[in-house]
Amino acid sequence: MTGVGRYLGARLAARLAADPRIERVIGIDAATPSGELAEVLVDVDVHQVDLRTPGVLRVMVGARVEAVAHLAVATAADQQGGRAAMKELNVIGTMQLLAACQQATMLRKLVVRSSTAAYGASFRDPAIFMEDTEPREIPRGGFAKDVLDIEGYVRGFRRRRPDVEATVLRFAPFIGSTVDTRLTRYFAQPFVPTVFGRDPRLQFLHVEDAFEVLHRSVVEAHPGTFNVAGGGTLTLSQAVRRAGRVTVPVLEPGLNALAGIGRAGVSLDQVDLFVHGRVVDTTRLIREFGFTPRTTAEAFAEFVQSRRDGELLPADTIRSVEQALLEGFRRTRAARAALESGE
Repeated sequence: MTGVGRYLGARLAARLAADPRIERVIGIDAATPSGELAEVLVDVDVHQVDLRTPGVLRVMVGARVEAVAHLAVATAADQQGGRAAMKELNVIGTMQLLAACQQATMLRKLVVRSSTAAYGASFRDPAIFMEDTEPREIPRGGFAKDVLDIEGYVRGFRRRRPDVEATVLRFAPFIGSTVDTRLTRYFAQPFVPTVFGRDPRLQFLHVEDAFEVLHRSVVEAHPGTFNVAGGGTLTLSQAVRRAGRVTVPVLEPGLNALAGIGRAGVSLDQVDLFVHGRVVDTTRLIREFGFTPRTTAEAFAEFVQSRRDGELLPADTIRSVEQALLEGFRRTRAARAALESGE
């Protein structure tokens, strides 16, 4: 299990360690888990190993590893080193891991965390993405580009090791009471910046459902690529309103600029999502796994309920503030157009 120094990897490793079908769980991460994560990993054999080094091969061969779950995929350039470090961890780290997997003769299963960001987001997108839908445009965001590279390396590994069952899970954005991501912090802001004139459809996935799918991927045979998301959709405006926040429409270049300097709680990947939206089909997942994640609305409702802190604005107040902001925005645009036309 890679990425045990983070919430998702640590919790999944602990869950697998408690499964009587699994003899031993080995967790690796570049940093030794501490605090609460260390307590969670008491039954996991943890090794401090950087994926970009040959150390991962020594661990895998020495332990006669039969299954690998790769969760060490950075979703945002928040760590020290910024985007360069993020790409090195995601792309180079995955290359080194797959090279080690290729030499691990006992290996029979590979599970890789991916993302629905692999489909990109553009005006040319279909209404619903299937697993075999190709991106219509190259994504702008670093995470989406990394995901495409990772999946490309996994396809190459499948050709070289057809004896290994490889499962790629394209997760929708995680949500839930225990999730702390850029997206959850975005919805926690009192005033939430959105793109003027856009109200995209969104899907979320409850993190506990992600754990269930990952667990089943490791202990059962589910080779292939699967979309993993909650059924149904929410528009961005619905999500913001249900979170008890106020939307602040800005022009797309303005939100791009905020994302570029790390403001507004969004990345460039998410800016494109908030312009075009993204909806995926989960028929293959439900049929193959015999499991249906809770709906997008249900998952988001739990997140909202867990964050209720007495600071949520009444619905009437939210509508009044949003209307005032929109009117001010329209007046500003009209005045600017009048100046440009010489009136």
